[in-house]
Amino acid sequence: MAVLERSVQSITSPEDVVRVRQLARERAVAQGFSLVDQTKLVTAASELARNTLEYGGGGEVTLEVLNGGPRKGVRLTFSDRGPGIADIELALKDGFTTGGGLGLGLSGARRLSNEFSIESRPGEGTRVAITRWR
Repeated sequence: MAVLERSVQSITSPEDVVRVRQLARERAVAQGFSLVDQTKLVTAASELARNTLEYGGGGEVTLEVLNGGPRKGVRLTFSDRGPGIADIELALKDGFTTGGGLGLGLSGARRLSNEFSIESRPGEGTRVAITRWR
C-alpha cells in the first residue's frame, strides 16, 4: 500500500474539529468515494476529533491518502497526550461514556470504518487510527 499524501492537522479548538471534517471530506471526494462512504468517513472523523479535543485535551490528526492496488483509501490517525483510557473494551461498548454524551463516539467510529485500531495507556494518551476504503 502506497501513501500518496500525508498531512497533519492540530486539534486544539472546536474550529479545528470542523476543519478535520472538511479535510476528511476533501480527501474522500478526491479518492472517488460515494456520498455514503464520504459521510461515514466524515462522521467518524468528527467523533474522533471531538474526543481528541474533549477527552484528550487536544492533539492532532494525520491524514493519509492511500493507494492499495485496486483499492483507494483514506486513513486518519488521531493522537493525544491526555489521560488515556483505562479499559478500552469498556470504552468501545455502545452507551459507555465518561462525559455527558451518548457513548457512541468510539464504537460508532469503529462501525463506520473498514479498519479501526486503538492504543491507549493511562497517563500517556490515546492513538486511534481509522481507514475507509473505496
